[in-house]
Amino acid sequence: MKKLFSSITFRNIELKNRIVMSPMCMYSAEDGIANDFHFVHYASRAQGGTGLIITEATAVEPRGRISDKCLGIWNDEQANALKKIVQFVHQNSESKIGIQLAHAGRKGSISAETNTQMSVEKGWETIAPSAIPFQSSDRIPHELSLEEIKNLVEDFRKATKRAVEAGFDVIELHAAHGYLIHQFLSPLSNTRTDEYGGNPENRARFLMEIVEGVNSQLTGKQALFVRISGTEYAENGWEISDSVALAKILKTKNVDLIDVSSGGNISGAKIELKPGYQVPLAEAVKTNAAIKTGAVGLITTAEQAEAILQKGQADLIFLAREILRNPYFAVQSSWKDGDDCFYPHQYLRAKPTK
Repeated sequence: MKKLFSSITFRNIELKNRIVMSPMCMYSAEDGIANDFHFVHYASRAQGGTGLIITEATAVEPRGRISDKCLGIWNDEQANALKKIVQFVHQNSESKIGIQLAHAGRKGSISAETNTQMSVEKGWETIAPSAIPFQSSDRIPHELSLEEIKNLVEDFRKATKRAVEAGFDVIELHAAHGYLIHQFLSPLSNTRTDEYGGNPENRARFLMEIVEGVNSQLTGKQALFVRISGTEYAENGWEISDSVALAKILKTKNVDLIDVSSGGNISGAKIELKPGYQVPLAEAVKTNAAIKTGAVGLITTAEQAEAILQKGQADLIFLAREILRNPYFAVQSSWKDGDDCFYPHQYLRAKPTK
């Protein structure tokens, strides 16, 4: 696995291998605070040799949560709980750890128990660039004013400051899957007529202002990733050509990598799921925008991951379900070819030898 277990550097952050734990919601927080479950969940992947661990979508303000059980980083108590995880990863592994900063927008206020949108009384008021619900059964979201948009940009900046102080190595902005930043990008969810709507430049303005605010808080010891939906599988919606154009601009804004997923903004979109189904999207962005990319989506074996890297389709491999199934995917995958991968010294007696 020559490429999969090779190192790669973003700014001053060196990843020991190309395996990334993709952000995945765990719906296990109380008041946005990480607990013992989160500690074990993330720490175990570090012990398993994962090159980069990225926490689940972490809200920059209370309304930014997808569900009432999602993580947050809008106050110091939340940041301190995450800092404990970061410190363990740094002190007990070679892994780097990132945080995905997010805002759910119109897709928020979901009950983790019922997976349906809660009332304002039980949950919170949802917000969006335009008063268009995600599903017809959802409440109509509040359309953001210009002042409210500026406040949200500031929320992302403050969240980044807390994340940097907590010691995170990578900041990833969640601009995919139909959450708030994606809602601004798409002409199907953003019908504004002011400077945040209309043409592609205006629809991307919210993201660009967030990127600027985030970069203002980085010290040179952190890298910046942006997750996008390469396409939203809808007529007249966001397409791969839009993603390439956006990536070209983000490259000039000191964004280090585009994490390319897809879908999530249009209810009922038809998506053909198959192994590596999103890899061509990452390849298109990498090739046409000349920026590093991450590939994600039903990548389940080291051989599959290696082939993606060898073909130059992506620079990092983001694993989701497979790394839930096996926290030790990285180190176990390294044994076959004798690749160099972190292994806890406490477990050395169990390490296979050739």
